[in-house]
Amino acid sequence: MNIAESPLGWLRARGHVSGRQFDAGEQLRGDWERSQLAPSVTMRWDAAPVGRSATGAALDPTEAQLAARRRFDAAVAAVGPGLTDILWRVVCAGEGMREAERALGWPARAGKLVLCLALDRLADHYGMR
Repeated sequence: MNIAESPLGWLRARGHVSGRQFDAGEQLRGDWERSQLAPSVTMRWDAAPVGRSATGAALDPTEAQLAARRRFDAAVAAVGPGLTDILWRVVCAGEGMREAERALGWPARAGKLVLCLALDRLADHYGMR
């Protein structure tokens, strides 16, 4: 996904979300993508993992995926119920604000306020200043 074309990037470019909120959303989206929670329709053609380093510190792809899933789940839990719906729709699923509000049955422009609250909680969870 092109960050400049994402709904969160669009909101950032127009001053609707702060840099802190944007960074928190991008970190969540990164964990979403690394955990491969999005549906997949084709076979994976990635190269087979090469062995671990001498220290054994490297994570194989499955362990990295599970670690990203744990980070994602912890972040969503920290945001709390009622805020995660709009957060997931805009940040992870890439829905526009209008589409997300419509899907949730919310009035126009209500989603931006709730999204900003969710992003603030997310940034607090990540310890961002």
